[in-house]
Amino acid sequence: MHALSLPTWWIHITSVLEWVVAMAAVMRLGRRRGEPGWRWLALAMLPALVSAMCACTWHLFDNATSLKGLVVLQAALTTAGNGALALAAWRLLKNQQRGEEAARG
Repeated sequence: MHALSLPTWWIHITSVLEWVVAMAAVMRLGRRRGEPGWRWLALAMLPALVSAMCACTWHLFDNATSLKGLVVLQAALTTAGNGALALAAWRLLKNQQRGEEAARG
C-alpha cells in the first residue's frame, strides 16, 4: 500500500463514499419529485463508481502489473459512465420539457 500517500488514500476513499452519497441523494430527489428519470441518472452514475473502485483496488495492490487489466476496465467504465450520464441527463431534460409543455396546455 505504499504506492499512495495517506492523504491521497484519504481523497480516494472519501471520493468513492461521496459518490455513493450523491447517488443516494439523486434517488431521493427523484422519489420526492415523483420523476423516475432521476433514478436513471443515479443508475448511470454506477459505472463511474465501479471505475473508482477499480482504481482503488489497483492502488491497494501497489499498482501490480498483473492487475493492469483493472486500468483498462477503469478506462472503459469511465467512458461508458460518462456516456450513460450524458444520456440520462438528456432524457431527464426532455422529460421535464415535455412536462412543462403539458402544464402550459
